Amino acid sequence: MAFLPTRPLNFAAIQRIVFLIICIGLFCFVEINAGGDIQNILRKGGEQNQREFDYFLLSLQWSGTICRKTRHCCSSNGCCRGSNAPAGFTIHGLWSDYNDGTWPSCCTGKRFDVKEISTLLGALNTYWPSLSCSSPSNCHGGKGIFWEHEVYPNFFSYTLFSEKHGTCSSSVTGDEYNYFLTTLNVYFKYNVTEVLSEAGYVASNSEKYPLGGIISAIQNAFHATPELECSGDAVEELHLCFYKDFKPRDCAVKSIAQSGLVNSRKSCPKYVSLPEFVSSSKLANKGSEVSQSTLVSSI
Repeated sequence: MAFLPTRPLNFAAIQRIVFLIICIGLFCFVEINAGGDIQNILRKGGEQNQREFDYFLLSLQWSGTICRKTRHCCSSNGCCRGSNAPAGFTIHGLWSDYNDGTWPSCCTGKRFDVKEISTLLGALNTYWPSLSCSSPSNCHGGKGIFWEHEVYPNFFSYTLFSEKHGTCSSSVTGDEYNYFLTTLNVYFKYNVTEVLSEAGYVASNSEKYPLGGIISAIQNAFHATPELECSGDAVEELHLCFYKDFKPRDCAVKSIAQSGLVNSRKSCPKYVSLPEFVSSSKLANKGSEVSQSTLVSSI
């Protein structure tokens, strides 16, 4: 029986291919750790194709719902501040979104610089605190503080102008400092915690409130429909949506708005709770308030 002759393996060619793969891997590793330039190169095509966003979404977190999930503490976790732990709604982020439910992210190569917002750190620690110990990814292949994620996402809780979210709204909000200042001003102007408190909806570990009542209170105050997300029966997030001039608009998509229902990815029951978080001594002793020096030194 005859066999066709086989071509001998070209080991020199295989060695060259393996060497090339190793070099590419090392190059990527060095670039990412040196500042993420390789990420910018790989991301250029996506950035060029990202269209202008349609509206702003202000994401608020109900601190009682988030903090009661805390199992361990660190200096960056606002839930671990004992009596100084945040209460009510705190800022999660100001995001630029599309009407189709998607969003742009990492729209520029600008890196987050905490020194640019040094005069705002006191307000950010109070009204825009990190409520976890995790370090979110940034747009350069690394990890960062909560606010960096919010500037440059999408979706800080945290470090990301921040890199992921804020850079995509720079046509309206401007630079890093103005992004955070604008977000704080919008948060204060449309004070959801205050509106709900005046309507009788306050933090409680025993009361359940009608979801429709909460929605109506916000609609009456801001003339726009919010979006709510729940963890079980506890309100976890509340979204307010705005046109680019920061006038309120409905968050619900057309089909849902026409039906009179509220758009929610994590549906809420008809009766919801607004948990009051009571920090245990164990957590409080492990945690401490994040100082400006801690944030600056963490960069």
